[in-house]
Amino acid sequence: MKHDVSDTGTGKKTARRPASGAEQGGQPDAEKQEMMKKAEIARAPGPEHKALEHFVGSWKCEVKCWMEPGGTPQESAGTAKVSWIMNGRFLQEDFKGEMMGKPFNGRTVLGFNNVKKAYQLSWIDDMNTSIFFCEGKSDGKTLSLEGKSSCPVSGKSDIPMKLVFRTKSPDQHVLEMFDASQNNAKTMEISYTKQ
Repeated sequence: MKHDVSDTGTGKKTARRPASGAEQGGQPDAEKQEMMKKAEIARAPGPEHKALEHFVGSWKCEVKCWMEPGGTPQESAGTAKVSWIMNGRFLQEDFKGEMMGKPFNGRTVLGFNNVKKAYQLSWIDDMNTSIFFCEGKSDGKTLSLEGKSSCPVSGKSDIPMKLVFRTKSPDQHVLEMFDASQNNAKTMEISYTKQ
């Protein structure tokens, strides 16, 4: 390391020691180490991630969709494959089914934000150009998430929606979707049974 040399005015030149991190305007090593430790904890999968393990696997899906509150639902069948991605930080679900008589594919990414202390979910499919994002909490058996969606049929956006995952047994769970702009009318229900 190069040392600065200072002229004291007496004709003698003395070597100055290099400035410490704090003197250079940086942070002391102990403070940096503490920050790194906090960052490691914040980015590591924890018990809230482990709680999502139930959803991993291949599933047979029975789908009901309501086009109007209280109407007769359209029914269809589908499949879903759910697996861990990003070293156990997120779940990815690939859904294949039918929508309005046409093949339908969708993808969910679900995880727990350690910093915000909230579950977060994003959804995309091949009948939309929008990304649906929602977040919420879990009590261990029920995961409730809220967000805003866009509807390509009506042309409306920022529709307040609620998603509720209910674990029925180790081999079954149900996903329900509600439209908060229509008094929480149920718009969709998917019953998952493990294959």
